[in-house]
Order: sequence, then structure tokens, then C-alpha cells
Amino acid sequence: MLYGLSHAVVQRLLLAVLTLVLNGCSSEQRGEKCIGEVKTLSGQPLGTLQGSVIDRFSSFTVFMPPLKLDSGPLHSNDPQRYVPSAVTRDGWLAQRISSRRFSIINAPGDQAITFLCPVLSASGSDQHRLLSPLR
Repeated sequence: MLYGLSHAVVQRLLLAVLTLVLNGCSSEQRGEKCIGEVKTLSGQPLGTLQGSVIDRFSSFTVFMPPLKLDSGPLHSNDPQRYVPSAVTRDGWLAQRISSRRFSIINAPGDQAITFLCPVLSASGSDQHRLLSPLR
């Protein structure tokens, strides 16, 4: 007996802890639904698109089917002065601007997308033309 607990109680307790651990490890991260403002690198607006962003603070992932971009570890010598950034495997510059704003920049495609999360609602008057993320 452990700490005066019966064998059956210890088994149930271990089973409950194991179930919680497995659920935590196997749960899918869904991310937040976000609207991305698409511009050229010179700042001309191209429209908006919808995506999901999973924020892990030191990295983030953007899902815009069929595209999935993982920022990898974000770096900043001084986060108070410089935006934490990284270059993805696909060559996009990824930036965590704030806890609600994320930017991905495709220089060869002349495209910059800034996501604002979460999107609370989009009424008919707020809807914008949704664009494909790749050109």
C-alpha cells in the first residue's frame, strides 16, 4: 500500500494520470482562425485570405490550404526592440509581431501577408475578396 491507499485506488489513480497524459500528447493543435491582409512588398493591397495560426510563442505555424508554413525557432537579439523572426524551409520570412499579429513574407513572390488573430466574426459588410496564398 502506498501512503495508506489500497492497490485498487493506486491503479485507478495511475490510469487516470496516464489517460490525461496521453490525451494531452495526442491532441491536435487546431490554431486560431485568422484573416490575412495580403500586400505586395511595396505595400499595394491585394486582398485578404483566411488561415489558421498555431502560436507556440517561440515559433508558429500557418495553415492556408494547401500551404503549411512552420516558422521554426524565432530569434531576436532584443525582443523589446526587434521583431522575433525566422526564415522558413520554403524561404518565407516569418515574424511574430505580437500575440495576435503574425507576418509571413515571400520576397520572390512579391507578397507579404499579415495575420490578425483571432477573427471574432465577419459580417457581410466586413467580408473581403479571399485570395489564393500563392502566385
